[in-house]
This record gives sequence, structure tokens and C-alpha cells, in this order.
Amino acid sequence: LDERHEAAGAPLPNSLPQLQALMRSLLNVRPPAPVCDALLMAQDAELQCQLADKGAVGLQDIAANTKHGRIRLWQGDITRLRVDAIVNAANSALLGCFVPMHRCIDNAIHSAAGVQLRLECERIMKEHGGTEPTGRAKMTGGYNLPARHVIHTVGPIVRGLKASHAQEKELEDCYRSCLRIADEHGLRSIAFCCISTGEFGFPPHRAAEIAVSTVTEYLGKEAETHIERVIFNVFKDSDYDIYRELLQ
Repeated sequence: LDERHEAAGAPLPNSLPQLQALMRSLLNVRPPAPVCDALLMAQDAELQCQLADKGAVGLQDIAANTKHGRIRLWQGDITRLRVDAIVNAANSALLGCFVPMHRCIDNAIHSAAGVQLRLECERIMKEHGGTEPTGRAKMTGGYNLPARHVIHTVGPIVRGLKASHAQEKELEDCYRSCLRIADEHGLRSIAFCCISTGEFGFPPHRAAEIAVSTVTEYLGKEAETHIERVIFNVFKDSDYDIYRELLQ
């Protein structure tokens, strides 16, 4: 609040959930500006408490529930997964969602990781210049997440009931780029969200078909891959049903 002059003297809410919502909202709108050690220490302590409350989920907690030996399906909050990398469906600016308390996965991941994630993303984007092309991927640290890394990819935006052939190819590129960058860094486990199916409007069933076919093809062809486990993470019941049908 001290960083935002327009909020000077604003009363603090009384309940813990309201305080946590205010903290998250302020961090959502905070630009990637330098941050003091005191704020980082306080933020990290709170985010670690929140993680302890919701509980981390390791690979040993996810049952073998598909016919593919290295692939698992898990429904829940991706920010709980203790894997080498989780995949974030990012926007082309790659700085996270600036809408307070927005329900997109980009907001959820940045909120659970902490302000450090936006700062690293800004450094990466300054180094590369411009915006992130659709279908590419960049990797950062995980910070307060149980995942060691976050792999950010920008999926295609679909306006209509059906994706074009070019957009389907871009979505394939997203999954392939994430797998390649994971392999380049020797990662052994990666969890994918449902890229592009939320705010970006890609039809969920077709997106799942592309996700499953691209991942299975990659694991089958890349003899030198380091990847031992791929998690398809879903949040909605409808997405779980789609992936369960495809994977069984």
C-alpha cells in the first residue's frame, strides 16, 4: 500500500481472507519495479503459509491412470504440483495478468509464485525485445511454487467455434516447444495446463486431442528425452472427462 500513493491511509480489512485478497490484488497490479527485501521476505513467508495450507502434490500422489506409461491425468490446482516444471498459458507480453484476482491460470501462477516471477519475466523480455511469438516457450524459476520452474507459452487466440489449421499448428508448437525446453534443461517431469482453452477460446476437445497426440508423439520419437513423467492438469470436470476418454 505504501507503494501506491492513491491508497495512502486506506483501512485494512479485518479478516485473513480479505487481507490475502488485498495482498494478491496489489501484487497483481504491481508493475515489474524494483522491490525491497522487507516486502520480499514478508511476501515469501505468507505465500509459503498459503502453500502449506493447500498442500503440495508430488508425483507419488498421482496414480497411474492412463494407458501411457509416462503420462498422468490430474485434476486440481496446478500451483500445488511439486514437479520440475509447470506450464503457464501466458499472454504475448509474458508479464502475467494485471487484472486483480482474475481467474485465469496466468494470474493464479504469478500470484502463487510471487512478485519475483514478474521481475524475471521482464528481464527475459527486455533481453529478447518485443513480444513473445505464439507457439514459443520461455522458462523461469518457480520461486514460491512447489514446482522448480515455470515454462511460459503463448497459445493461439480463437474467435469462433472452430480453430483454423494454422491455429492448430500453433497449439502443437506450444506443446512441442515446452517439451523441448524442458529437455534442454534436463527436466524429468512437466505438468501442462489446458493451453489456450480459457480466455483464448480454443475449443476444449480439439485442444485436448492436439495436446495428447503431440505429447505422445514427442515421447515416442525422442529417444534421448530426459522426460520421465508428463502430467495433464485440468481444473474443470468437463476437461477431465475429455482427457480421460482420450488417454484411456
